[in-house]
Amino acid sequence: MSDRVSPRLRAHLTSVKEDLMTGVSFMIPFVTIGGICLALAFMLASLPETIFGIPTPGAGTSTRTVFEDTGTFAWYLAQIGDLGLTIMIPILGGYIAYAIADKPGLAPGFLLSWAIQQEAIIAAAGQVIGFDADGAVAGFLGAIVAGLLAGYVARWLKGRSVPSAVQPMMPILVIPVVTTLFLAPIVIFGLGVPIAIVDDALTTTLRGMEGTNAVLLGAILGGMMAVDMGGPINKVAYVFGTVLVADQIFAPMAAVMLGGMVPPLGLALSNFIAPQKYAAEMYENAKAAVPLGLSFVTEGAIPYAAADPLRVIPSAILGSATAGAVALWLGVTMPAPHGGVFVMFLSNSFLLFLGCLALGTTITATTATLIKPDYHERVAGAEPAQTSN
Repeated sequence: MSDRVSPRLRAHLTSVKEDLMTGVSFMIPFVTIGGICLALAFMLASLPETIFGIPTPGAGTSTRTVFEDTGTFAWYLAQIGDLGLTIMIPILGGYIAYAIADKPGLAPGFLLSWAIQQEAIIAAAGQVIGFDADGAVAGFLGAIVAGLLAGYVARWLKGRSVPSAVQPMMPILVIPVVTTLFLAPIVIFGLGVPIAIVDDALTTTLRGMEGTNAVLLGAILGGMMAVDMGGPINKVAYVFGTVLVADQIFAPMAAVMLGGMVPPLGLALSNFIAPQKYAAEMYENAKAAVPLGLSFVTEGAIPYAAADPLRVIPSAILGSATAGAVALWLGVTMPAPHGGVFVMFLSNSFLLFLGCLALGTTITATTATLIKPDYHERVAGAEPAQTSN
């Protein structure tokens, strides 16, 4: 019995990996465009108002206010960048569903993944069960689950026998609508609200740690930034750091920023030094991940995490947690809530800040490189399972 089940399970897992890679491959251009535009926005915002009396492209804004200074060139770039990095999450979920069920799965996967990124929807769902879910979203991990569910339900519906008069409407009307309506409450209440509850618990825990063990707090904040890379756990750590910045407490923000910069930089470095560990298309993502990481945009690591979460996420957490812990141990501070290397000179020691960044990046790159098998070996290892069916 086990001999029959094992190949079937391996074949299914291989199929899931292929579905995830399809979603990742469609997501990468959005990551690239969004990340480069956002990096350019912060770079321009870091320029002085004038050089030799000539206004610079960054005039009228700063790295702290680039998203608020409406109408400036840097603001336009920041808006485009933010749109790219926002829409990439439903793109991931949508094309995972597309890989499973073809066109009937695309719209449900996209819409469901998008719905659980909406704070208002999750907050309203939380109110239904009497929980304050304000500010919670499901992140890229939620989008992966939503995409898989949408794909499997749509594929199941495709296999149903229906009257010939209904058949033409199945792929464009019946399957997308039924899939979306059936799964909407499941993903909103089953993914969104539980994540909000976890958010609340994490926030309470972090507030309880404030002022206690700085090294442990730095490790936790840094590690949280790498868990879901822009998702709810990441956001809890980020909001915690920014709230303390408003209270003139700057050390935790250093751990948060470093923790968010390490994953894309570390994984890009691993991709550069060991390209055989990654799919060929990931090399282009590595080029985009560098400016993303330098700009404190953790989402640059999502394509890596989505393609191989069991190896990539622990590698990222280890590097980010180390960088955060060492930063707080050394007393590094960061008064700016965003900007990455473009605001590092605001730190009380930008050299220590860079040193912690280099340390975390190296640890993530080394760990990922060591624990990931060669990509062609993973593919070859799955072939017997596929041929056995």
